[in-house]
Amino acid sequence: MSNAFDKMSVLAVDDNRTNLHILQVFLKKLGHDVILAENGEQAVQRFQKDHPDLVLLDIMMPVMDGFEAARRIKAASRDKWVPIIFLSALNRDENLVEGLEAGADDYLTKPINFVVLEAKLRSMQRSLALQRNAAVSLQRLQAISDNVLDAIITVDCKGEILSLNRATERIFNRRIRDLLGQPVSTLLPALLTAPTGTDRNGQAVCALSAFKGRDRESVGRHGDGSDFPVEVGVSEVSIDQEGLFVCVIRDISERQKAARQLQENAALLQTYYDHSQSEQQLAVRLMEKLLHRPGLSDPRLRYKVTASENFSGDIVAAARSAAGRFYALLADATGHGLPAAISVLPVLALFYRMTRLNVDIPELVFELNQQLKESMPVGRFVAATLLCLDETGKTGEIWIGGTPEALMLDRDGNPAMRFASENLALGIQESDLINCAPRCFTWEPGSQLLFYSDGLLEAADREGRQFGSEGVLAALRGQPGENRFARLEEALAAHLGENPAADDVSLMLIDCP
Repeated sequence: MSNAFDKMSVLAVDDNRTNLHILQVFLKKLGHDVILAENGEQAVQRFQKDHPDLVLLDIMMPVMDGFEAARRIKAASRDKWVPIIFLSALNRDENLVEGLEAGADDYLTKPINFVVLEAKLRSMQRSLALQRNAAVSLQRLQAISDNVLDAIITVDCKGEILSLNRATERIFNRRIRDLLGQPVSTLLPALLTAPTGTDRNGQAVCALSAFKGRDRESVGRHGDGSDFPVEVGVSEVSIDQEGLFVCVIRDISERQKAARQLQENAALLQTYYDHSQSEQQLAVRLMEKLLHRPGLSDPRLRYKVTASENFSGDIVAAARSAAGRFYALLADATGHGLPAAISVLPVLALFYRMTRLNVDIPELVFELNQQLKESMPVGRFVAATLLCLDETGKTGEIWIGGTPEALMLDRDGNPAMRFASENLALGIQESDLINCAPRCFTWEPGSQLLFYSDGLLEAADREGRQFGSEGVLAALRGQPGENRFARLEEALAAHLGENPAADDVSLMLIDCP
């Protein structure tokens, strides 16, 4: 063999020191490590201390004979298989039977035929290698199983739990050791598990077999007795002609909650689409009322939102906390019109609620992303620029996810700092994966911050030429701070001419005192 199991640790036990020395020389020549003991009691002690891979054991010894030593060694090894080979001058059949019953795996009579002993050792090596490879595979499978988010439970034909993974503990709030051997109905009370009859071979048929091949919704039960919705998938396997069932269980509480929210959103959306034009105008007025909050009247802020349809998927928001910090948000939802407008409403409401609490940007980003992950369908997300200014200390924090870069303009209208978009839009990643850390900055008196959506950059004239960042910088360059916003509006209007913008356009200009 040419693997890690070529070298074994062998415990050699014999009360005859000459025999023991011969065994030691022989085993070392084969490349094995050797542990020596001169009686059964020493053998048990050395086994417990050194944990050898294999034991060569004499039978007739003082203090404790080989039979008793074998029994104790087998008991000490527990679930681990440690081969024991008896080496004895006792060659009657009853000696062989007693040795095997004591736990030995093989029996070799003295005088020892070392060619045969070497062959037996190699055979044991191969068996040990197979066992350890299998153990490693099982450990890998268990590690994989324990890192699966869903509960995985193995059940026998009586409906009793044979094994389960760590996720089962978390999902059901029950300890693994308390569940082994219990009926699976302890976890899934609505799932029938009692045998329903026998098959043509006379084997009991479990009711779980009726659920094979398809997922079904059911009810799970927590350790405190409370029920929650789950999705259960059942498959059947046969091991040693014994039927086993593997149940994969997923907690769908959040999914059902999200589905209800989606249904509510879809119903609301359908209502808007079904209304007449006059009702759409009413909806426009309602949306404007929701969007135009007192914070947008801050004297340091100028903004504009132009919708490409009746409703805009771009929003701007501003607020001051009780501690005096200034917050601003520019958000751009996926798509256009009413679906995009509805997408940003949860962001708007949460922004105003949390800024009143004077929260930091990382917490605000986390909560906004979590809200979108829970309420938005797959494929819908919101790009955003978030700002917090502490005007007393002249320090700021900015986080950008999916929107164009933000600019810090100096007194001459040139970019003093650029804040690139370093993150994905909100609602794409799970909240524990998103980078919520903002970029921190300070500013010089007379500076201004400019935010805008990609609709501004992508606004195209009749020839398809986009306004781009070059158009933005050209409009601002050399303009005094009080004229820049109006000049940017004029430059965009001149670029578009009579061609309407294909996307919603939003921009914010904020004075930094």
